[in-house]
Amino acid sequence: MSGMTSSARPLLNRRLAEFGTTIFAEMSALALQTGSINLGQGFPDTDGPEEVREAAVRALRDGRGNQYPPGPGVPELRTAIAAHQERRYGLSYDPDTEVLVTAGATEAIAAALLALVEPGDEVVALEPYYDSYAACIAMAGGTRVPVTLRPHFEGGARFRLDLDELRAAVTDRTRLLLINTPHNPTGTVLTREELTAIAELAVERDLLVVTDEVYEHLVFDEAEHLPLATFPGMRERTVTIGSAGKTFSFTGWKVGWITADGPLVAAVRTAKQYLTYVSAGPFQYAIAEALRLPDTYFDSFRADLQRKRDLLGDGLRAAGFEVYQPQGTYFITTDIAPFGEKDAYAFCRSLPERCGVVAVPNSVFYDDPNAGRSQVRFTFCKRDDVLTEATSRLQRLAS
Repeated sequence: MSGMTSSARPLLNRRLAEFGTTIFAEMSALALQTGSINLGQGFPDTDGPEEVREAAVRALRDGRGNQYPPGPGVPELRTAIAAHQERRYGLSYDPDTEVLVTAGATEAIAAALLALVEPGDEVVALEPYYDSYAACIAMAGGTRVPVTLRPHFEGGARFRLDLDELRAAVTDRTRLLLINTPHNPTGTVLTREELTAIAELAVERDLLVVTDEVYEHLVFDEAEHLPLATFPGMRERTVTIGSAGKTFSFTGWKVGWITADGPLVAAVRTAKQYLTYVSAGPFQYAIAEALRLPDTYFDSFRADLQRKRDLLGDGLRAAGFEVYQPQGTYFITTDIAPFGEKDAYAFCRSLPERCGVVAVPNSVFYDDPNAGRSQVRFTFCKRDDVLTEATSRLQRLAS
């Protein structure tokens, strides 16, 4: 029988009923169909360092990682991750028991939430949030409780966290805080004051924290990335997530990791081993070498992206958008209200035909779509000529 009767139970697990194709897949498909410049999905259009790519080729040829690597990740990479956390932040982790390599940060988020959240638990997350957060909380049977970052305009337009709102969101059912800094899609980098308050709340209410810090090396101007695990009382309750794709521009390799206290890593590993078991064998050896690159790599990477941010931001302002200047990530959130438009989703659907450019509506990252109804996100991790051509095309909106 090819069809199903109307009374039949739906095929899709009801926990996932609200989730369809991701907005990134939808908009990237639209870019391909229309031949548009894709500033929607956040992937670079050039590869990362040549020496890192060659390290992967060398691993393939030497037969390292072509078969199943160890479940927690190859020792060389776990050691390099631990050394990176120590060198950059003074955080000490045992490579054998406190580091876990994952299939990108996306699996790290899924494994952490599946491991630590039970049905009925509440998870407080900052919205707008990366779309996998909501789906993973749902798969774990948890209840998401959004705390909205809202635009503020004093001292430059940026999104801010209301700490009173955060405290009010925590109840006796709250199990976990899901924090993202630098924050996608708004580009906000949480301040020392904000992180101190989050840490104090977590300790006071005995909460676990999963902190997505994949853009740790992409902070601009005077902003500083401060890992939540460095704050008092946080190391033993925080799962920190990192990403090679974001730091080294090899997003297709899907190498991510978590660092955490031993019992937390053991819990997350239990879930992770039944998701992918292992992945990216030869690439793990390459990323171990990448993490040992000198500080000059990380400094030039950040400076280059900051320059691209300014290039795209200036072009978007010239085209008529209201621009929220990001302090981190490789995304710029804009508002389309200056064009007399309010529906970001409809705007993004029509933008390829109008201008030959693809962007992403922020409204899909909110529980309350009205909160971000007129917000549109663009990515600037593209070649200069691509960004220049895109902003030139967007000038048509102002005419």
